[in-house]
Amino acid sequence: MARKNVQNADPPADARRRASLVVRRLKKVYPEVVCSLNFEDAYQLTAATILSAQCTDARVNLVTPALFAAYPTPADLAAADLSDVERLVQTTGFFREKAKNLIGMARALVDRHGGEVPRTLEEMVRLPGVGRKTANVVLGTAYGIATGVVVDTHVKRVSYRLGLTEKTDPVQIERDLIALLPKRHWIDFSHRLIFHGRDTCAARKPQCEGCVLADRCPQVGVVLQPPPPAGRKSRT
Repeated sequence: MARKNVQNADPPADARRRASLVVRRLKKVYPEVVCSLNFEDAYQLTAATILSAQCTDARVNLVTPALFAAYPTPADLAAADLSDVERLVQTTGFFREKAKNLIGMARALVDRHGGEVPRTLEEMVRLPGVGRKTANVVLGTAYGIATGVVVDTHVKRVSYRLGLTEKTDPVQIERDLIALLPKRHWIDFSHRLIFHGRDTCAARKPQCEGCVLADRCPQVGVVLQPPPPAGRKSRT
């Protein structure tokens, strides 16, 4: 999907101001941000990001060393036996589909792109197992090409709580964030929101009290536990 298909109408001025503030404050907290997935090149990052669906980056990082040792190039993975790949990625969940997509992705790289990961969103999303999120991750992190904003579970949750979007669909959320942010911020903004979601704005117990964004966050959808009544101790 081309970038023009995910652009939105001009957002309200207050939303732009809030987004700008979020960028500034999170940059102070996380001045240097990198992808949590371990990789050496675009091929490895593509494979790792495919594996990260419904799986933690930490788990993926435990699996990929053996995977890349067995299949160091797209050509090696393209010629792999499906059952062997399934065995290597089994602990990442949905391993049969992921193994199939990994081999399909590698074959597409070999057949269509000379064994190289393409550098456009349109070509990336045609690879098996690669959607907008994976394409944005690879293009932004491996190549430094800002094609959109990565929307994972953390970005989805935190951007909604901050009032930067009212949407729940990742593509629509990306559309809203693209409209709010200058292109130069797209890549690092996603990384910083992911780190903030892991460290502070957790799904079940957000640490709003110590959050650097607390004074400007509308806390949309956040349900905080009320303090115990005066004179009574909370049960543990």
